Amino acid sequence: MKDIIDELELRRDNARLGGGQARIDSQHVKGKLTARERIELLMDENSFEEFDMFVEHRCTEFGMEKTKVPGDGVVTGWGTINGRVVYVFAKDFTVMGGSLSQSHARKITKIQDLALRNRAPIIGVFDAGGARIQEGVDALGGYGEVFARNVQASGVVPQISVIMGPCAGGDVYSPAMTDFIFMVKDTSYMFVTGPDVVKTVTNETVTAEDLGGARVHTTKSSIADRAYENDLEALLQMRRLMDFLPSNNKSGVPELPSGDSPDRIDTSLDTLIPDNPNKPYDMRELILKVVDEADFFEIQEAYAKNIITGFARMEGRTVGIVANQPMVLAGVLDSDASRKAARFVRFCDCFDIPIVTVVDVPGFLPGTAQEYGGLIKHGAKLLFAFAQATVPKVTVITRKAYGGAYDVMSSKHIGGDVNYAWPTAEIAVMGAKGAAEILYRSELNDPVKIKARIDEYQARFANPFVAAERGYIDEVITPSATRKRVCRALNMLRTKQVENPWKKHDNIPL
Repeated sequence: MKDIIDELELRRDNARLGGGQARIDSQHVKGKLTARERIELLMDENSFEEFDMFVEHRCTEFGMEKTKVPGDGVVTGWGTINGRVVYVFAKDFTVMGGSLSQSHARKITKIQDLALRNRAPIIGVFDAGGARIQEGVDALGGYGEVFARNVQASGVVPQISVIMGPCAGGDVYSPAMTDFIFMVKDTSYMFVTGPDVVKTVTNETVTAEDLGGARVHTTKSSIADRAYENDLEALLQMRRLMDFLPSNNKSGVPELPSGDSPDRIDTSLDTLIPDNPNKPYDMRELILKVVDEADFFEIQEAYAKNIITGFARMEGRTVGIVANQPMVLAGVLDSDASRKAARFVRFCDCFDIPIVTVVDVPGFLPGTAQEYGGLIKHGAKLLFAFAQATVPKVTVITRKAYGGAYDVMSSKHIGGDVNYAWPTAEIAVMGAKGAAEILYRSELNDPVKIKARIDEYQARFANPFVAAERGYIDEVITPSATRKRVCRALNMLRTKQVENPWKKHDNIPL
């Protein structure tokens, strides 16, 4: 028996070496961890149970029968993160560049099936060069099997992709269908075709970083949700993110102990809004002062900065935050901001995460670039997402809420459950100056008269009370009491239920 156990341990040690010590050392020289080191940091200590450690590919083409490695380039299994079950797969770049074979794909799909059956999140760690060319259509078929399961699991369990090295070809489409994508600066890349192919086909010279690096995908393409300095930071932040996310679409949001009183009053919020209506302020300050213990996990912080999205807690329970940012473009809604917020709202609705919306929006961004770029349809995505969402929705208007953007930002008219306004709120079709110049065009040549008209419009509409008179605002609240009022509203809405007409699925304006 001892000989058999010794043989088992020898095989395990061999499998854990992946592509060998030289390739492990090469990973470290590049500033990257190995697949197993990443899993060890991601999961709770000694909680990871590996599956299919001894699986090998079955390809015999091009001499592949001589290059078999146990595990076949991906480490799969399950464990816990902060005590909650999570399934994981991590591509092993030391084994044939982490390329995907049929056996490799089957290891991943086994984990995907387990995650779906057991209703637990799945995290994929990517560091690979795409399909294994020697396997041809078998590799492509393997990708298809993975993709189909991504779609099936969407909206059922959270799916997270962490890009920690090259990610090319078929490997980019699976992350693209997951809920969140995170990258590592300077060492991770995502592209359908690499720089060499781009050069051949288009004669365009571009580096891997400029084609698909973390900076590009967090600031320009919006493919990635955040980028981190190194593997260690990325993995620790994934552990933090998991504390905000439900295990599945029926489990309810996590509830963590909190020492932050729901009745806490912050008097500094009473002076947050500047006296000058054209002067910006930082909406993040408001968010951090209202949520539990100033703990806010922002999503897509480097993209469309005129809107803020992310996760926080109120009374220990996860909420999604959507807020206009007056510091950037005055908080205006444009195509990018609308898409960013719409996707976030839909994620929250999928997993029963209540949404708190903080509004200071002067309208939609005008101009030919926006109109030609499809602002109407992109803006409609956010409108659709908020109107469709059946989770508890609490809205706070702090200052401007002008025009159609007022409607779009979770207004009472599209299903906001509890809608508050600060006394500084201005709810109108447009700003007083623009409105007066349209209404009293004949008086434009008289500065005194037009100034009086502006003041008149300002007095009548540059406040929350007209909307409150009509029941569109449930209450005008003191800014310092915002946390208390939002916590109470969320508590009241815990048992919210909505029944919508049956449909196969909606047709969101993509």
